[in-house]
Amino acid sequence: MNFKHLHYFWVTAKAGGVMRAGEQLHTTPQTLSGQIKLLEDWLGRKLFRKSGRQLELTEDGRLALGYADQIFALGAELETAVRQARGGAPILDFRVGVADSVAKSVAYRLLEPALSIKEPIRLICSEGKFPDLLSHLALHRLDLVIADEPMSRRISVKAFNHALGSTSMSFYCAPQLRKKLVGEFPGCLNGMPMLIQGASASVRQQLEGWLTRHQIHPRVIGEFDDGALMTAFGREGRGVFMGPAVLEAETIQQFGVEVIGRSTELVEEFFAVSVERRITHPCVVAITDAARGQLFVA
Repeated sequence: MNFKHLHYFWVTAKAGGVMRAGEQLHTTPQTLSGQIKLLEDWLGRKLFRKSGRQLELTEDGRLALGYADQIFALGAELETAVRQARGGAPILDFRVGVADSVAKSVAYRLLEPALSIKEPIRLICSEGKFPDLLSHLALHRLDLVIADEPMSRRISVKAFNHALGSTSMSFYCAPQLRKKLVGEFPGCLNGMPMLIQGASASVRQQLEGWLTRHQIHPRVIGEFDDGALMTAFGREGRGVFMGPAVLEAETIQQFGVEVIGRSTELVEEFFAVSVERRITHPCVVAITDAARGQLFVA
């Protein structure tokens, strides 16, 4: 196998398309497409298919991506091991899985303290479904899983929940949409376009119950597993959206939206799940201390 071709495929899959992958690899989309085609010919399988103007992985492509992740992770470990053998400073690999229902901005705020410890570390972060990440944790492929729900006792994984904190929720919209709202919050949501979290988000069920209790009937025009994509639509005035109140100032500044209301009835919790009952890993200690002492302090 030509591992250069595999690397081009891997970067393209991670980047979501040949244009962005080409920018990262400093090569043309035509070159990338040609190299990936050679890999597909060698494997005898199609790895991508077109979906509108986008590329998406085929079933064989997803299988190949899983192996590519392992291959290049091992390559990085090899590089680290050789450098350490030559007397370089030891680098602590910290492998974290983030449940895809956790907003990217929250994940960053939770993980960033790990980069501030005294030891040099390399953060290896992956995203996926919570149950899948727990299986990787059980196999010691991950040191920690960040999620918006605790691990259920029904799951046969020997791991422990560490509560990081919780936040109430705020409702945001773009200034142009704010002008169309009538009345006070939350009644002003009636009949208005709304963007909501996907079914896997822990706060989704709370929101549905909250709307029913307050007899509010917005027009739900989009459901998103990716909070960043939901916020992008909200920023353009496509609908009202909900996000953690703990990141209120950051959301307003970054996306130019306004807060139209808040609810303490809607609460999003965050957990760190690890195989350690008593936390000793320096990165996990940094994360839990910062979350409990700074991020989620009222």
